[in-house]
Amino acid sequence: MTQPVPDLAPLTPGGRRVLDAASRLFYERGIHAVGVDTIAEAAGVTKKTLYDRFGSKEALVVSYLQHRDARWRAHVAAQLERVPEPGPARILSIFDAAISWSDENSPKGCSAINARAELGDGADGHPVFPEVSRQKVWLLDLFEELCTSGGIRDPHAMAQAMMLLYEGAIVTVGMATFAEPFRIARTWADALLAQDRTS
Repeated sequence: MTQPVPDLAPLTPGGRRVLDAASRLFYERGIHAVGVDTIAEAAGVTKKTLYDRFGSKEALVVSYLQHRDARWRAHVAAQLERVPEPGPARILSIFDAAISWSDENSPKGCSAINARAELGDGADGHPVFPEVSRQKVWLLDLFEELCTSGGIRDPHAMAQAMMLLYEGAIVTVGMATFAEPFRIARTWADALLAQDRTS
């Protein structure tokens, strides 16, 4: 069963302004490059309001990642609703969701991967590391659920293959190595699923 989204506490109007400003700045500029003064100024609040609502910059980073993840999951759920029958088309819906999501929401690639890369090896126990892991495990589990319900002979191995294609595509989006990586990943995912049906 895929991991649930953590309970996201309701935000006050000031807290929402802080999170919105931080989310935009963290994604566009990077976590280390953006200080609490810059976030507070962009949100039109005091630093005290920022700390009252989130406690620390680290907690604000985790909240930023969790709220983006919640939006992404809602987008995936809406895409899956369009293809309710188990099978390859439903598995490929994850790539369809990514195609419709990435241009507007992730032109610099995955926020979780970017945060993980920026913050190093995790030895300092930064709370972003379990959050990033949770998000990636959720997607892998979702692929496996879809592969299992879709009758794939080895759903675990196929889920891993789908995850590799997905992750490679989203890193390529961030690097701008070539155009439309999710469409290419979807094509190869479709080929793997077809091979499973015929071999």
